[in-house]
Amino acid sequence: MTTDRTGGPSRASSLPLVASELAFDFTNTTSDRGGPNELEHLREGRDVVLWARHAKVISDGDRDAALAAIAADESLAARLLAEALDLRDTIYRIGAALSRRQPPTEEDRTQLAAIHAHCLACAKLSPFGDGFVWRWDSSQTLSEAIRGPIALSALTVLTQQNLARIKQCEGDHCGWLFFDTTKNRLRRWCEMSVCGNRAKVRAFRQRHFEAKTVS
Repeated sequence: MTTDRTGGPSRASSLPLVASELAFDFTNTTSDRGGPNELEHLREGRDVVLWARHAKVISDGDRDAALAAIAADESLAARLLAEALDLRDTIYRIGAALSRRQPPTEEDRTQLAAIHAHCLACAKLSPFGDGFVWRWDSSQTLSEAIRGPIALSALTVLTQQNLARIKQCEGDHCGWLFFDTTKNRLRRWCEMSVCGNRAKVRAFRQRHFEAKTVS
């Protein structure tokens, strides 16, 4: 089991999926980027696989086969992690910029499009219900099978959704991205029960302190 610098286990297989978009759930595998409480949950290749199953990107069988494959091939595990982090950080920079109502850089847009094109070249257009979906064979192209749906999610948001609904949690030491699906577009927190409640507690304590100071 991998651990962070504080000794806590990675929560890649159990992180809350609260972003309303797969691509942003993927960026939320770390928090407080660059801050004193930065917490990384994708620390090795197996963490990427476990998160992918948690987010229903791959099946149970795919997960088990992938874990066996990367356990037997350190270079595969290293490449999987490096490519996953590259995609994650690219999507994060794009989403964070849009949450501030700033345009993402051309470099990041080009990188996302290139990753999508590469992964799509490894996929097959397969029947599903009354339509078709892209499918990857994770036994042959593990990295692409995981990154492909995530890159597709990110590009679908960018090309088909209201970008004003892309937001970043206002909680201290958080920074998670999410797509605001509320009718009034007033969502501020990744989870009201976590960052929202912490903010309420801080505000209450501040008001209590100010009241005592005045009296």
